[in-house]
Amino acid sequence: MDIPNILNHLGEEHESYFGAVAPPVIQSSNFCVKNVAELRNVLVNEFKTPFYTRGYNPIVGILRKKLAALEGADDALVFGSGTAAIVAAVMSVVKANDHVVCVQKPYSWTNAFFNKYLVDYGVKTTMVDGRSVENIEKAITPQTKLIYLESPNSITFELQDIEAVAKLAKKKGITTIIDNSYSSPLCQSPIAMGIDLVLHSASKYIGGHSDVVAGVVCGSKERIASMFAKEYMNLGAIISPHDAWLMIRSLRTLELRVNKVAEVAPKVVDALEDHPKIEKLNYPFSKNNLQLALAKKQMKCGTGLFSFQLKTDEQGIERFVNSLKRFLIATSWGGHESLVFPFCAMPEANRNMSNLPVNLVRMYVGIDEADYLIKDIMQALDKI
Repeated sequence: MDIPNILNHLGEEHESYFGAVAPPVIQSSNFCVKNVAELRNVLVNEFKTPFYTRGYNPIVGILRKKLAALEGADDALVFGSGTAAIVAAVMSVVKANDHVVCVQKPYSWTNAFFNKYLVDYGVKTTMVDGRSVENIEKAITPQTKLIYLESPNSITFELQDIEAVAKLAKKKGITTIIDNSYSSPLCQSPIAMGIDLVLHSASKYIGGHSDVVAGVVCGSKERIASMFAKEYMNLGAIISPHDAWLMIRSLRTLELRVNKVAEVAPKVVDALEDHPKIEKLNYPFSKNNLQLALAKKQMKCGTGLFSFQLKTDEQGIERFVNSLKRFLIATSWGGHESLVFPFCAMPEANRNMSNLPVNLVRMYVGIDEADYLIKDIMQALDKI
């Protein structure tokens, strides 16, 4: 895969916009045609032709080509949020009275969608420990239409054997969806391992600058075309042309940014791994990770997100977090800045839904130097 070509050139036709190096924002909701015959053709081809921006906008079209190519997919759809992408992808697969097998501890709004929203429409979900393919297989029923993966998840970083699950699903005629946000398209390629639909919260590494909220679904031409005609057009959760332009801008440096955090995060993790005030550290490429061999098999590298449990009470966690100087207290991740999020701040009901310990702290390493971050964390650990 020629990553630099995808990021810098694919889908860009400079001669069609006056030779501009950067594609322009086509800030138009509406597109006109020359005659009725052309109108008739456009109306049956909104998937690829500008007519109304809710369906297709040229700058979004460029972005779709790049994202699909990065994932090794035929096509992609870009949504106004990662949650919109999750909802559209799942709704494209399941209907009333269907059954879903989902891994434990997924993204909070994925969890809420399966276990609060879809139940009102007769869709049942079984949450399983996806570290074992056998657990997934045992949960399958005759009504199972979807296996939903998140490998690794973005809180405690459990992995699933993606290739093995994909083979199981294909054998039983079940669709597979994976949230690949943690790895980015550069560090893991689920479609090459047999997954049907790949999701991203593009607010993370793809956006990369903490200034865009977006989501992506990548898959086969047939699945994406069907999703466009149904869920995408009906839900209307589209990305704006300007935000699509910002994401194309961000893609120029995607490889540089991902490589940087993949270089720095392991150094920080190694420094914390055996610290006496840390009860447990979670990172796919941690030397103590029981799934390290699987991580090395299916991931090209780790990225900038990890978590750990502190040997202290809630007040100690607050002192630790409040003492950090180089980490912003915020949610999300994947941008240029380093972040920290203590799960003791979450409402208890939210923690209980995902079975998360109160002493869990998640950190994201941004475009920083390891030595500065390690020094900052150590001085904060001294406060507990």
